[in-house]
Amino acid sequence: MFDQLNERLTSALRSLSGRGRLTDDNIADTVRQVRLALLEADVALPVVKTFAEAVRARAVGAEVAKSLTPGQAFIKIVHEELTRLMGEPSQGLNLRAQRPVVVMLAGLQGAGKTTSAGKLARWLIEKERKKVLLVSTDVYRPAAILQLQTLAAQVGAGFAAAGAEEAPLAIARRALGEATLQAYDVMLLDTAGRLHVDAEMMAEVGELEAEIHPHERLFVVDSMAGQDAVNAARAFNETLSLTGVILTKADGDARGGAALSVRQVTGKPILFIGTGEKSEALELFQPERIASRILGMGDVLSLVEQVQEQVDREKAEKLAKKIGSGKSFDLSDLRDQLQQLQRMGGMTALLDKLPAHLQANAAKAAGAVNAQALKRQVGIIDSMTPKERRRPDLIDGSRKRRIAMGSGVQIPEVNRLLKQFDQMQKTMKKLAKGGMLRNMMRGMAGRLPPGNFS
Repeated sequence: MFDQLNERLTSALRSLSGRGRLTDDNIADTVRQVRLALLEADVALPVVKTFAEAVRARAVGAEVAKSLTPGQAFIKIVHEELTRLMGEPSQGLNLRAQRPVVVMLAGLQGAGKTTSAGKLARWLIEKERKKVLLVSTDVYRPAAILQLQTLAAQVGAGFAAAGAEEAPLAIARRALGEATLQAYDVMLLDTAGRLHVDAEMMAEVGELEAEIHPHERLFVVDSMAGQDAVNAARAFNETLSLTGVILTKADGDARGGAALSVRQVTGKPILFIGTGEKSEALELFQPERIASRILGMGDVLSLVEQVQEQVDREKAEKLAKKIGSGKSFDLSDLRDQLQQLQRMGGMTALLDKLPAHLQANAAKAAGAVNAQALKRQVGIIDSMTPKERRRPDLIDGSRKRRIAMGSGVQIPEVNRLLKQFDQMQKTMKKLAKGGMLRNMMRGMAGRLPPGNFS
């Protein structure tokens, strides 16, 4: 997300290099380029005008600190204004209400409402320790109710049964009664969407709101929708009096305009951002971090938090002790590392959070380790016998043919994996000498949950 905007803004800011002072003359063209970059990213015109004027007013005449170049000073101003534009850091949902707290999700068809309902249920269960009931009133889209039922089972939430022949209001009333009787903390109400805003759609969500009185009314918006997202946000806010926004598909090839426009247009905070298809791919919206990513500064804090949440600390500790005691790093250990990388969304998801100046080198070092490549590599190791994983030196030509056939790849791909493994094994042996690996693990201990790396 934001790749195009990041590229244009970086190019624009580069023009200030070597200047000793920011003046109206030497920043005029840069501000114009910033305006164009934002418009191309589908940021709403009124938002662009307000933002550009705020940047220009702050930048003109600003003395450049001795340690900063004008470009860096201007980036600081742009970063602060981008952060201000997107609002305050999200604190999550407001659950200070009588149980069950009803949270309604509304938006256009295809925005990701049902998927977001499942993600939000998981977030509430794991982060807030809440008992959650999911209910769908989308009786128009084929298999929508079944999809939500499947998601409920995956994340450990309750599900209120519904039939496609029932009226949405009847489903919602019955689900609310069920949530009350069974002492659910939160009821997530997934509503129907349309391909565009229409009177029938607005009337239905309006009736549901009047009947169920949801405590939170969230607009789910596709970050790739551009100006359509802004128009839809305005229409839904007029009908529902929204309390917040969920921005979806932020991992896609999005221009990013929705993230910068929706909050200004609705006056409502962006609460969550969806960063992938998996049920755990939901983050609290942090404007300062998003602004950093837009300007190529990366989002290292989110990366650290992701590692804290998704790296298996016990396995990491076990591996450190194993190698520290002189035992060899084997292919089973490599398989564990590849699977952890898969859980974190693969190399692309991790590289996206690094500062721009580090991404190129990191991507080169990582090679073509995309999601499919990771899956194939795990498949190759799965096709080996336990003995072969412990003793890769046993894998001769005939064994390679068997492994390749069993994992559905060509022999050269098996050879590449074995070569990569050999290099990793040598690196691990070097780190183990003199306790270097143990010291590294102790250094990580402050960033991981409590554990004893000794």
